[in-house]
Amino acid sequence: MGPLELLSFNLLSPPVLAFVLGICATLLRSDLKFPDELYSALTIYLLLSLGLRGGAELAHAGLSDVWRPGVATLGIGLVTPVIAWLILRHLGRFGVSDSAAIAAHYGSVSVVTFIATLAFLDALKVSVEPFMPTLVVVLEVPAIVVALVIAERKLGGGRPWGRVIREILVGKSILLLIGGLAIGLLSGPKGIARVEPFFMAPFQGVVTLFLLEMGMVAARRLRDLGKVGPFLFGFAVVVPLLFGAMGVVAGYLSGLTYGGATVLGAMAASASYIAAPAAVRIALPEANPSFYLTAALGVTFPFNLTVGIPVYLKISRLVFGVA
Repeated sequence: MGPLELLSFNLLSPPVLAFVLGICATLLRSDLKFPDELYSALTIYLLLSLGLRGGAELAHAGLSDVWRPGVATLGIGLVTPVIAWLILRHLGRFGVSDSAAIAAHYGSVSVVTFIATLAFLDALKVSVEPFMPTLVVVLEVPAIVVALVIAERKLGGGRPWGRVIREILVGKSILLLIGGLAIGLLSGPKGIARVEPFFMAPFQGVVTLFLLEMGMVAARRLRDLGKVGPFLFGFAVVVPLLFGAMGVVAGYLSGLTYGGATVLGAMAASASYIAAPAAVRIALPEANPSFYLTAALGVTFPFNLTVGIPVYLKISRLVFGVA
């Protein structure tokens, strides 16, 4: 399947079309709206399902299978926020707080982009290492800490580090993923088989429903595009491609399959809009949310969902020499 075929396959998939429908609904001022309770329930379902699945399979995987991808993922989490900081601060001329805030978002990971990548590869029948949810946990935290450490050094002390770390670790994305991994690991495949009809079989359908809501959320950020300026708009497209290629290469060097490397590339290319905003609001309250939220959710997330994921798969196939 060539690049245009991959792009067409992705754009015409139910999850992406549902995302576009959500954008259209908001732009057309439709009365379509998800109850807050349903949005929260869908989020909990997807995160816990990922953790359960990953934990059950992690029981099969030895440490030798996981440690190299884990180290590679940790390296990505430490390097990407520094690169983002340097670009924003020295090329974009953003202030210290805004540069650090945006870097925290782009070094961390979007769990929804991760889920969408799994759905895309599953539709293509491309296998992925089952322990990938573990790597999401590894990537989520370090980048936020690195970016905030940079801000601490430039701005001086006084950051509420205890609150920041607690916000990251007990936030729902990390808590549910780690909790799900633990439950799946302790229960094993036989235990998870008892809840498989609920947590595994409907997964694709729930992803589609969730992305309908995400389309409406992203559309509300589109109204702020004029505030971010052309440089940040370009950053929100070009930097994900750079980080995505880095993630694919890191996956290749750490022994992942080309499917796993594609997922790692998409993870590296994504920008957090759950854990990072919560931490930044506490540690860098002076940073402008229009910059980091609009770039991450209004530009990078739609770009990755529609165009980026097929691109990272194509890069992975080139690196691995897969036809």
